[in-house]
Amino acid sequence: MYRLAVLLLCLIAAPAVALEPSATLKVTPLLKTTTSWDGKPIVYPGGQAEVSALVIDIAPGAETGWHQHPVPSFGMVLEGTLEVQLKDGQLRRIEAGQVIAEVVDTLHNGRNVDKGLLKLLVIYAGSAGTPLTLKEDTTAKP
Repeated sequence: MYRLAVLLLCLIAAPAVALEPSATLKVTPLLKTTTSWDGKPIVYPGGQAEVSALVIDIAPGAETGWHQHPVPSFGMVLEGTLEVQLKDGQLRRIEAGQVIAEVVDTLHNGRNVDKGLLKLLVIYAGSAGTPLTLKEDTTAKP
């Protein structure tokens, strides 16, 4: 299942007809967008391209903590329900099988709102040497 999800997410950046459907091959588009879910344009970083794919497990009721991504990333919920909140209060719920273009350079918090384990596949389109995630600096003074 994970290999299929990775393959499908890798096709996001490809044209809509990345593989020709046939009697033995079914193609299901998951996402095609030029913006993240908050409406901001997706911009790829400069430098040596580096793609990373992670499966993230979040326990029932647990949160990621406030963080941001300096590079574009795309997530697919494999199991459970993810709720993502921005500092301005915007919320987005992503159910199993759904895909999201994550926000870039924007603080957000993810939370497992189900009673079971949340499994999230995330693919980052970054550049070598650039961190995928930056945690909110809780020691900074306003």
